[in-house]
Amino acid sequence: MASATPEDARPLVFRPQASRDGGSDFAFTALPPLSLYIHIPWCIRKCPYCDFNSHESGNRIPDAEDYIEALTRDLEQELPAVWGRTIDSIFIGGGTPSLLSPNSIDALLSMVRARLPLRPGLEVTMEANPGTFERGRFIAYREAGINRLSIGVQSFDAEHLKRIGRVHGPAEAVMACREAAEAGFSGWNIDLMFGLPDQDPEAALSDLNQAIELAPGHISHYQLTLEPNTAFQHKPPPLPDEETLWLIQTQGQRVLRDAGYDQYEVSAYARRGRHCHHNRNYWGFGDYIGIGAGAHGKISIASEQRILRYSKQRLPETFMSTAGTSECAVNPHYPNEADTIFEFMMNAFRLNEGFTWEQFRNRTGLLNTHIVGPLLDEARRRGLIETAHDAIRASELGRRHLNDLLMIFLSDAQPPEEDR
Repeated sequence: MASATPEDARPLVFRPQASRDGGSDFAFTALPPLSLYIHIPWCIRKCPYCDFNSHESGNRIPDAEDYIEALTRDLEQELPAVWGRTIDSIFIGGGTPSLLSPNSIDALLSMVRARLPLRPGLEVTMEANPGTFERGRFIAYREAGINRLSIGVQSFDAEHLKRIGRVHGPAEAVMACREAAEAGFSGWNIDLMFGLPDQDPEAALSDLNQAIELAPGHISHYQLTLEPNTAFQHKPPPLPDEETLWLIQTQGQRVLRDAGYDQYEVSAYARRGRHCHHNRNYWGFGDYIGIGAGAHGKISIASEQRILRYSKQRLPETFMSTAGTSECAVNPHYPNEADTIFEFMMNAFRLNEGFTWEQFRNRTGLLNTHIVGPLLDEARRRGLIETAHDAIRASELGRRHLNDLLMIFLSDAQPPEEDR
């Protein structure tokens, strides 16, 4: 069974231990869409399951103004590589961005607008956790330029929230969702986990039904997994078995479908017109600037006919002291052809619609597909993919065993890792 990822997950990034510089096999005829990701690295408390780049701060972010100044230097360092390109979406993630005041968010977005051309009406998402803001604050965020919220509810059950280390209770979760609706946002998402310690299908579906009753436009329904270098990985809690997890997932899919939510990705469900544009760009192998501590970036460079990948210094203090210099970027590298094929498939097969050959060529810059064909033939022989309306997508069997499908494209490289 393939584990799902939350909406606020960074794009899936393949980090081979040894990677040749890419470039010779690439030929971009057009550049992919471009998004901007901004990372806010602080949380009130680190959750035991979380492997994102987050650092405990208590109820207040230290040096918010200094951090925004560092983000400004970081963005300006990125501008030459994307000069003249328009930003299609913005995502402010973390950590807990709702620890920033509305005035700070206003200053942050004003800084971005002054330096980058933005598509009119673009989606601007901010993550918000219940228990990190006072009543009425969502209205101020909307006035600052946020038009979509992603609320980290995770569960509506008090005991489960306690066991996964969340700082809020069920009442605060409901209040946050109602605040989002009342503040007039055009779109908002509920993040909801299943497979929590000792959770049975009845409890998991109760959470899901409560989320549906609050009528968000989008629900991210994803499985809790034990990630490396987390408290849960070092001391695992008692999690449901594979059969129970599969039952929860399939029953949840049916409940969401009956409630009018279309599943368009492994863990993403949306009402009509409410897909997350920013995350679709990740899964569709688009480009994205990443600024902030630990942020990742992927930029297609047509003049050099290659793709640049990088991440930023993870520790907030180190990021702030190096922002705007070459020392801020960590492990900049150019994926080769094999790495790029794997990265594309790792993201594209998460989408229920899959991909077309045209999309593959446009997004990867790889016009010669002789390497991909035999791999797809093997996946088709094993029943893991299918073709529908010229699109290649994971079959029902492939969605259930997504890791097995992806391993076909891994070739002789090292296993994938996520560096968040």
